[in-house]
Amino acid sequence: MISQIEKDDIIKLCEGENFSQINIAKYEILTSEIEKYNEWLAKGYNADMDWMKNYLDKRQDVRLIQENTKSIIVLAYNYNQTTKHEYGINKISRYAWGDDYHNYIPKKLKRICKELKTTYPNEEFKYYIDTGAILEKQWGVKSGLGWQGKNSLLLNKKLGSYFFIAIIFSTLEIESDELVKDYCGKCTKCIDACPTDAIIADKIIDSTKCISYWTIESKSEKFPSEISDNLEGWAFGCDICQEVCPWNNHRVPIQIEDFVNPRFGETILDKKTIFNYTEDEFKERYIKSPLKRPKHNGIKRNILELEKNSK
Repeated sequence: MISQIEKDDIIKLCEGENFSQINIAKYEILTSEIEKYNEWLAKGYNADMDWMKNYLDKRQDVRLIQENTKSIIVLAYNYNQTTKHEYGINKISRYAWGDDYHNYIPKKLKRICKELKTTYPNEEFKYYIDTGAILEKQWGVKSGLGWQGKNSLLLNKKLGSYFFIAIIFSTLEIESDELVKDYCGKCTKCIDACPTDAIIADKIIDSTKCISYWTIESKSEKFPSEISDNLEGWAFGCDICQEVCPWNNHRVPIQIEDFVNPRFGETILDKKTIFNYTEDEFKERYIKSPLKRPKHNGIKRNILELEKNSK
């Protein structure tokens, strides 16, 4: 096992890439976690996101992704900031205000792994940022990075939930960190605030009721009335369960990198502008933005669904 000094060097390396917290989990097979995941899938809570059913064996055992993995390095990249959300219609989820993190964080992870490979040439390192068959939140819990809140998101005492989770699998044997307890206690603010009752039980989300699913992932031409009647102004994603969480209102650090800041100062969408764009103009405007995921037609659909309830 590497020394504490070497572990501290790894942490400093990751902090040099502006990761806010770095924790280590010891390799294990996620037996109980995959059982719960399979139960969630069996109940259809993944909606039509069929890709979530893929590679269940790898989700359970990460050594099927990288052989001889001994440690899982779990990194939190804070995307909170000083910008205040504009209230009204056509709101954008906070994580999507800036450029798509997939364009930036993998480069950071690549540099970290390259440096680690130089220092430990006989070891292997493999990184992911929401791009593989990995139960990231569960590894976040296993590493002590945080606890899983009632809204299913990973919560951290210093960062709240406004952070991206990155993973590095390593064949290095690194001392793991202690688990942290669940600090949600009896609080049910996220459950009470969800307008579509998508949080159906502690840590369990029914995607078929979730505003974020409908405004980002769904390919349907229109929404069920119970969704369109309760969008509460959200045109892309939804932050309601995070906005009411006490841990997101408790001295949360502010991210310093520009890519997380609102593109063109925009935290809400202007209907006229969106509908006046040609397809090519929309693609050019949102080329590096998460808003490109539902495509132009999807964003227009979301705005029209919001209008149904605002008239």
